[in-house]
Amino acid sequence: MLVQIFAITAPVFLLALAGFVWARIKAPFDLDFVTRLSLTFSVPCLMFATLVKAEIDPAAFRDVAVASLAAYVAAAVVFVPMLRLGGLSQRTWLAPVIFGNTGNVGLPVALFAFGDAGLALAMVVFAVMAILSFTIGIYMVAGVGRPSEALRQPLVYASVLGGLFAVMDWDLPDWLMSALSLAGQIAIPMMLLTLGVSIARLRVGDIGRAALISVLKYVVCGAAALGTAHAVGLSEVATGVLFLQLVMPVAVTNYMLAARYKRDPDAVAGLVVVSTVLSLAGIPVALAVFL
Repeated sequence: MLVQIFAITAPVFLLALAGFVWARIKAPFDLDFVTRLSLTFSVPCLMFATLVKAEIDPAAFRDVAVASLAAYVAAAVVFVPMLRLGGLSQRTWLAPVIFGNTGNVGLPVALFAFGDAGLALAMVVFAVMAILSFTIGIYMVAGVGRPSEALRQPLVYASVLGGLFAVMDWDLPDWLMSALSLAGQIAIPMMLLTLGVSIARLRVGDIGRAALISVLKYVVCGAAALGTAHAVGLSEVATGVLFLQLVMPVAVTNYMLAARYKRDPDAVAGLVVVSTVLSLAGIPVALAVFL
């Protein structure tokens, strides 16, 4: 079991470490360009190709999407009063504790743990999170937001089209699918390198508070995932994927939003870094439960 868990997590953390070291030695890395390339090109290609090729009952995609949405709502319902009782700003903390790193870390972990089927289901959770993050998530931080913002994201169209092709059992020409698959293959290593570079460049604030909030995030989001998975009746693999995705560390995009709207970015950066460090132990524990 330990060897299996190590085989799953080692590639993820080693690539993130490579990005971290790359930034520390001050090697050039255009973070904005790579992030945009990932979100607007390679990740949508990966999402579409994975969903089209996945040999999964379309009903499973629907159930995972419903369970994902319910889990995020449940986590928000718990965290709103919890943050209020703790005297913490909703604008600063609510989005980070709800939206985890389902892309950079969640997708490769799901792939290595559950194979292509796990990756396809993780893509559904990632798509739900992305849509919520680009709409409600922006409103949580800025106090303003437009649903149309999600419609500007290529990964939304990739998830919808990929799901449609999977449900209708449509196929594209082999040469086109090969091109999309090839473009998608750069997504996961690029996202992991980007994660490492991003963490290396963050200015961290209040580590103790960040550690406490990180632990609460894992507990609340994990419970929300298991509760909704049971309510919807997900399979064992789908439950494992949903749980893993919900307990991922805080996404770097939360720091970017906090910096953009001046919502205590150093504190959010601390949460990103500390939750990622804690995931070195948290992810293997989560895997041990479902493998």
